[in-house]
Amino acid sequence: MNAMNPVTADNGVNVAALLGAREALEQAPQAARFDWRASCQWVRGTHTRTQVGDFFGLGGEQQRKASFTFETDHPEVFAAEDQGATPVEMVLAGLGGCLVAGVASVAQMRGIQLRSVTARIEGSMDIRGILGMDGSVRNGFDDVRVTFDIDADASRADIEALVAQSQKRSAVFDILANPVNVSVQVR
Repeated sequence: MNAMNPVTADNGVNVAALLGAREALEQAPQAARFDWRASCQWVRGTHTRTQVGDFFGLGGEQQRKASFTFETDHPEVFAAEDQGATPVEMVLAGLGGCLVAGVASVAQMRGIQLRSVTARIEGSMDIRGILGMDGSVRNGFDDVRVTFDIDADASRADIEALVAQSQKRSAVFDILANPVNVSVQVR
Protein backbone atom coordinates (compact mmCIF):
# COMPACT_ATOMS: atom_id res chain seq x y z
CA MET A 1 0.00 0.00 0.00
CA ASN A 2 1.25 3.47 -0.88
CA ALA A 3 1.98 5.45 2.30
CA MET A 4 0.45 8.55 0.73
CA ASN A 5 -2.68 6.68 -0.38
CA PRO A 6 -4.22 4.45 2.32
CA VAL A 7 -6.74 3.03 -0.19
CA THR A 8 -5.71 -0.30 -1.68
CA ALA A 9 -5.32 -0.12 -5.44
CA ASP A 10 -7.27 -2.48 -7.67
CA ASN A 11 -5.38 -2.92 -10.93
CA GLY A 12 -6.47 -6.53 -11.39
CA VAL A 13 -3.21 -8.09 -10.15
CA ASN A 14 -3.40 -10.83 -7.51
CA VAL A 15 -0.52 -9.71 -5.30
CA ALA A 16 -1.23 -12.33 -2.64
CA ALA A 17 -0.83 -15.12 -5.21
CA LEU A 18 2.39 -13.58 -6.56
CA LEU A 19 3.86 -13.26 -3.08
CA GLY A 20 2.73 -16.81 -2.27
CA ALA A 21 4.42 -18.13 -5.42
CA ARG A 22 7.59 -16.27 -4.56
CA GLU A 23 7.60 -17.73 -1.05
CA ALA A 24 6.96 -21.26 -2.36
CA LEU A 25 9.78 -20.94 -4.90
CA GLU A 26 12.18 -19.89 -2.14
CA GLN A 27 11.52 -23.33 -0.61
CA ALA A 28 11.75 -25.20 -3.95
CA PRO A 29 14.01 -23.21 -6.32
CA GLN A 30 14.14 -26.07 -8.85
CA ALA A 31 10.45 -25.44 -9.58
CA ALA A 32 11.36 -21.96 -10.86
CA ARG A 33 12.87 -23.43 -14.06
CA PHE A 34 10.43 -22.94 -16.94
CA ASP A 35 10.63 -24.01 -20.57
CA TRP A 36 8.35 -21.91 -22.76
CA ARG A 37 7.37 -23.36 -26.14
CA ALA A 38 5.96 -22.25 -29.45
CA SER A 39 5.20 -24.37 -32.51
CA CYS A 40 5.44 -22.55 -35.84
CA GLN A 41 4.13 -23.85 -39.16
CA TRP A 42 4.64 -22.41 -42.63
CA VAL A 43 1.34 -21.59 -44.37
CA ARG A 44 2.29 -20.01 -47.72
CA GLY A 45 4.78 -17.42 -48.92
CA THR A 46 6.05 -15.64 -45.81
CA HIS A 47 2.85 -16.41 -43.85
CA THR A 48 3.33 -18.54 -40.72
CA ARG A 49 1.04 -19.71 -37.94
CA THR A 50 2.47 -20.14 -34.44
CA GLN A 51 0.69 -21.82 -31.55
CA VAL A 52 1.46 -21.75 -27.84
CA GLY A 53 -0.32 -23.75 -25.18
CA ASP A 54 1.86 -26.06 -23.15
CA PHE A 55 5.00 -25.36 -21.17
CA PHE A 56 7.14 -26.90 -18.45
CA GLY A 57 7.20 -25.20 -15.07
CA LEU A 58 6.75 -25.72 -11.35
CA GLY A 59 8.44 -29.11 -11.75
CA GLY A 60 6.11 -30.54 -14.41
CA GLU A 61 4.27 -30.20 -17.68
CA GLN A 62 1.62 -27.47 -17.69
CA GLN A 63 -1.28 -26.87 -20.08
CA ARG A 64 -2.89 -23.46 -20.51
CA LYS A 65 -6.70 -23.12 -20.36
CA ALA A 66 -6.57 -22.41 -24.10
CA SER A 67 -3.91 -22.41 -26.76
CA PHE A 68 -3.16 -19.17 -28.58
CA THR A 69 -2.41 -18.75 -32.27
CA PHE A 70 -0.40 -15.94 -33.84
CA GLU A 71 -0.25 -15.20 -37.55
CA THR A 72 2.88 -13.63 -38.98
CA ASP A 73 3.59 -12.43 -42.49
CA HIS A 74 5.13 -9.47 -44.23
CA PRO A 75 3.39 -6.45 -45.75
CA GLU A 76 2.60 -6.14 -49.42
CA VAL A 77 5.56 -3.76 -49.89
CA PHE A 78 7.71 -6.89 -49.42
CA ALA A 79 5.76 -8.75 -52.13
CA ALA A 80 3.93 -10.70 -49.42
CA GLU A 81 0.22 -11.19 -48.64
CA ASP A 82 0.07 -9.22 -45.33
CA GLN A 83 -1.77 -11.98 -43.41
CA GLY A 84 -0.35 -10.98 -40.03
CA ALA A 85 2.13 -8.86 -38.14
CA THR A 86 5.77 -9.22 -39.07
CA PRO A 87 7.90 -11.32 -36.72
CA VAL A 88 9.79 -8.18 -35.64
CA GLU A 89 6.47 -6.51 -34.78
CA MET A 90 5.67 -9.55 -32.62
CA VAL A 91 8.95 -8.95 -30.75
CA LEU A 92 7.89 -5.34 -30.14
CA ALA A 93 4.45 -6.53 -29.00
CA GLY A 94 6.09 -8.98 -26.61
CA LEU A 95 8.25 -6.24 -25.12
CA GLY A 96 5.28 -3.90 -24.73
CA GLY A 97 3.11 -6.59 -23.19
CA CYS A 98 5.81 -7.55 -20.70
CA LEU A 99 6.59 -3.97 -19.65
CA VAL A 100 2.95 -2.85 -19.34
CA ALA A 101 2.05 -5.97 -17.30
CA GLY A 102 5.04 -5.22 -15.10
CA VAL A 103 3.87 -1.66 -14.52
CA ALA A 104 0.44 -2.98 -13.45
CA SER A 105 2.00 -5.55 -11.12
CA VAL A 106 4.41 -3.10 -9.50
CA ALA A 107 1.66 -0.49 -9.14
CA GLN A 108 -0.55 -3.05 -7.42
CA MET A 109 2.27 -4.02 -5.04
CA ARG A 110 2.88 -0.36 -4.21
CA GLY A 111 -0.81 0.51 -3.78
CA ILE A 112 -0.88 2.86 -6.77
CA GLN A 113 -4.17 2.98 -8.63
CA LEU A 114 -3.76 3.09 -12.40
CA ARG A 115 -6.30 4.78 -14.65
CA SER A 116 -4.53 4.06 -17.93
CA VAL A 117 -1.21 2.75 -19.20
CA THR A 118 -0.13 2.84 -22.81
CA ALA A 119 3.26 2.21 -24.31
CA ARG A 120 4.47 2.91 -27.82
CA ILE A 121 7.24 0.57 -28.86
CA GLU A 122 9.30 1.40 -31.93
CA GLY A 123 12.26 -0.39 -33.47
CA SER A 124 14.49 0.90 -36.24
CA MET A 125 16.24 -1.34 -38.74
CA ASP A 126 17.99 -1.17 -42.09
CA ILE A 127 16.45 -3.96 -44.19
CA ARG A 128 19.46 -4.17 -46.48
CA GLY A 129 20.82 -6.68 -43.97
CA ILE A 130 17.93 -9.15 -44.16
CA LEU A 131 17.80 -8.74 -47.94
CA GLY A 132 21.45 -9.77 -48.19
CA MET A 133 22.42 -6.49 -49.85
CA ASP A 134 25.13 -5.47 -47.38
CA GLY A 135 26.89 -7.92 -45.08
CA SER A 136 27.96 -5.11 -42.77
CA VAL A 137 24.34 -4.18 -42.01
CA ARG A 138 22.82 -5.92 -39.05
CA ASN A 139 19.70 -8.06 -39.70
CA GLY A 140 17.90 -6.95 -36.55
CA PHE A 141 16.98 -3.73 -34.81
CA ASP A 142 19.49 -0.91 -34.54
CA ASP A 143 17.59 0.38 -31.54
CA VAL A 144 14.26 -0.03 -29.76
CA ARG A 145 12.42 2.82 -28.05
CA VAL A 146 9.59 2.54 -25.52
CA THR A 147 7.51 5.58 -24.57
CA PHE A 148 4.96 5.28 -21.75
CA ASP A 149 1.88 7.38 -21.10
CA ILE A 150 0.63 6.57 -17.60
CA ASP A 151 -2.27 8.13 -15.75
CA ALA A 152 -2.21 7.09 -12.09
CA ASP A 153 -2.79 8.33 -8.58
CA ALA A 154 0.94 8.92 -8.12
CA SER A 155 3.64 11.50 -8.55
CA ARG A 156 5.81 11.59 -11.66
CA ALA A 157 8.70 10.21 -9.58
CA ASP A 158 6.53 7.27 -8.42
CA ILE A 159 5.42 6.59 -12.02
CA GLU A 160 9.04 6.69 -13.22
CA ALA A 161 9.91 4.24 -10.44
CA LEU A 162 7.10 1.91 -11.62
CA VAL A 163 8.53 1.90 -15.13
CA ALA A 164 12.10 1.41 -13.88
CA GLN A 165 11.08 -1.58 -11.74
CA SER A 166 9.05 -3.07 -14.60
CA GLN A 167 12.06 -2.74 -16.91
CA LYS A 168 14.35 -4.26 -14.27
CA ARG A 169 12.10 -7.35 -13.91
CA SER A 170 10.99 -7.73 -17.55
CA ALA A 171 12.01 -11.04 -19.13
CA VAL A 172 11.50 -9.69 -22.64
CA PHE A 173 13.53 -6.54 -21.95
CA ASP A 174 16.33 -8.77 -20.66
CA ILE A 175 16.12 -11.04 -23.72
CA LEU A 176 16.45 -8.05 -26.06
CA ALA A 177 19.06 -6.13 -24.07
CA ASN A 178 21.43 -9.01 -23.28
CA PRO A 179 22.97 -11.74 -25.41
CA VAL A 180 21.18 -15.09 -25.17
CA ASN A 181 22.32 -18.47 -26.47
CA VAL A 182 20.17 -19.52 -29.43
CA SER A 183 20.69 -22.83 -31.19
CA VAL A 184 19.02 -23.91 -34.42
CA GLN A 185 18.99 -27.46 -35.73
CA VAL A 186 17.25 -29.60 -38.33
CA ARG A 187 15.79 -32.99 -37.39
